[in-house]
Amino acid sequence: MIRVVLATHNAHKVAELQSIVSRVRPDIEVVSYDGPEPVEDGTSFQANALIKARAAAAHTGLVALADDSGICVDVLGGSPGVFSAYWAGHDKDDSANLALLLDQISDLARDEDRTAHYTSVIALVTPEGEEHTVEGIWPGRVAREPRGEGGFGYDPIFVPDGDDRSAAELTASEKNAVSHRSRALEAIVPLLEAL
Repeated sequence: MIRVVLATHNAHKVAELQSIVSRVRPDIEVVSYDGPEPVEDGTSFQANALIKARAAAAHTGLVALADDSGICVDVLGGSPGVFSAYWAGHDKDDSANLALLLDQISDLARDEDRTAHYTSVIALVTPEGEEHTVEGIWPGRVAREPRGEGGFGYDPIFVPDGDDRSAAELTASEKNAVSHRSRALEAIVPLLEAL
């Protein structure tokens, strides 16, 4: 059994990543990170994922996986992007973030003008300092109003391509099969297999 630490204090991400990791590598025991949270001062998903994974690997002595992710709205030039969690301020308030984003694109009536994608960059860092990053993209559009009770973050307003439901209306297993994190983790499987 291989132990890997997930470098996040976000309980929703822990549950989602644990489910995905166990699907791709059932022999990996995933443990949550309880160490100090580093300052995420990178200006890209890759930089922030590496900051978190490096801190967790150094603190625990285990191989660390860290995700940095967010929603990128095309008409906003890719914003909120790396600033998704803090789009409406420093409180990481999901409701305020959703309300602000919806207000910013409220004048866009056509679905084709509301295109967006979720991005996830996952970093893998070993205690010896070996580092890798992979990216997963989940294309879709921004809905006009929040729908659904599942998921977290921007899920209630993100409608994946090929579906009429929001990500918050998908079951956890449906979301985990196609999400940006799932796609990034599938890309990192060869690196996990080499552990």
